[in-house]
Amino acid sequence: MGSFDLVTIGSGPAGEKGAAQAAYFGHKVAVVDRQARPGGAPVNSGGIPTKTLREAATYLTSFGKRDIYGVGIGLTTDLMVERLRSRSAEVQEAMGAAVRQNLERHDIHYIVGEARLRHGGVAVTMPSGEEQMLSAKVVLISTGSRPLRPGGIPFDDPAVHDSDTILEMDRIPESMVVIGAGPVGGEYASIFTALGVSVTIIDMSERMAPFLDIEVSELLRMYMEEGGTRVVLGTTGDVSRVDGRLQVKLGDGEVLHPEVVLFAAGRVGNTEELGVREAGVECDDRGRILVDKEYRTSAEGIYAAGDVIGPPALASVSAEQGRVAICHAFGIPFKEAIDPVPPYGVYTIPEVGMVGMTEEAAKAADIDYEVGRSWFVNNSRSAIAGTPAGFIKLVLNREDRRLIGAHIIGEEAAELIHQAQAVIHTRGTIDYFIESTYNVPTRSEAFKYAAYDALQNLAGSG
Repeated sequence: MGSFDLVTIGSGPAGEKGAAQAAYFGHKVAVVDRQARPGGAPVNSGGIPTKTLREAATYLTSFGKRDIYGVGIGLTTDLMVERLRSRSAEVQEAMGAAVRQNLERHDIHYIVGEARLRHGGVAVTMPSGEEQMLSAKVVLISTGSRPLRPGGIPFDDPAVHDSDTILEMDRIPESMVVIGAGPVGGEYASIFTALGVSVTIIDMSERMAPFLDIEVSELLRMYMEEGGTRVVLGTTGDVSRVDGRLQVKLGDGEVLHPEVVLFAAGRVGNTEELGVREAGVECDDRGRILVDKEYRTSAEGIYAAGDVIGPPALASVSAEQGRVAICHAFGIPFKEAIDPVPPYGVYTIPEVGMVGMTEEAAKAADIDYEVGRSWFVNNSRSAIAGTPAGFIKLVLNREDRRLIGAHIIGEEAAELIHQAQAVIHTRGTIDYFIESTYNVPTRSEAFKYAAYDALQNLAGSG
């Protein structure tokens, strides 16, 4: 039996960073995870594998660059799969090792096993079947989430996948239907289109990723279609196997016969085997744990953070939630709240980055706002790189020119968005971009011209 100040269940971003926060301030900490390689879903099944696959696919196929240089890397399908898998494995191993080193550096005990809440701590069933009891003053649940598997989708069919199993395919199919046009569905649709798969993505919504700025959402649909993805919105998809053939029947009666179906619409919390209800931890109907603003659950001494508590389900935010939860749990005067304006990155092709308010949100808040845009087609670095798609869009308060939102679609959008976030955090105005000098050629230079456009729009409508 081990006695700890903190036992964290799950080694993803929330668990790792929460554990390190407590250990840094002198607390004895253990992390329990069912997987031998730490890092949770971002390392083992989600973020890093998917993003690595995206980068490898675009490189190996020269996707988007063949029209510029007239050449591409020619690989057989078998060799392509081998290279994709080996590269993903390399990155996963490196990132898993980085998490392990962080835990070791903080003298955190890493225990592989199945955890279950018990009075006064956590019971761990080891791989050998032996049960070990860990007592803890505080427990942090950071077990993440998994893909939703609704009853109407035949997941027992070997050609029907969710976002966890799709990477287990041993070959690249000729055709695919992706159900769900949110970030996960959009990313996989983009990746497989780049790999030469005939992809149709469908969604009940009338737009892709509805949380995005409506203009960005429409541009994303347009660029994906130009890249070869068929996008069908405002429809359902009934999946079945008829006469040995997989079929997807759309709401208008059209029937598709893809080789593979990927269902990527919704997630549920990983709580069903933790004994949360017996411990007095309340969950919603999707198994997501209910917490207060300090990440306390309804049970004394038990906190929860990360995807297991629901949206925004971003690794970056999950890490901050873990830190904040531990600071409150142990009274550590370091971090009391998470960033109120976190950036979002959607790793479709092209990429999307956003921070702050959309135009729709500004309208709903009755803010007198203006926008400024700079299109990458006019940006010298984008022209050199052969990536002219997209723009930077700034949303500002007309009264004081304060930046309240920024939206980017195009190459490196998820990187570029941090510049706008910094301005929003300091309650800065678009004058920051006007007064700044940017290297030429760079994509960042587009911020200045988006700000100039906003000034012209202010003058024209003033």
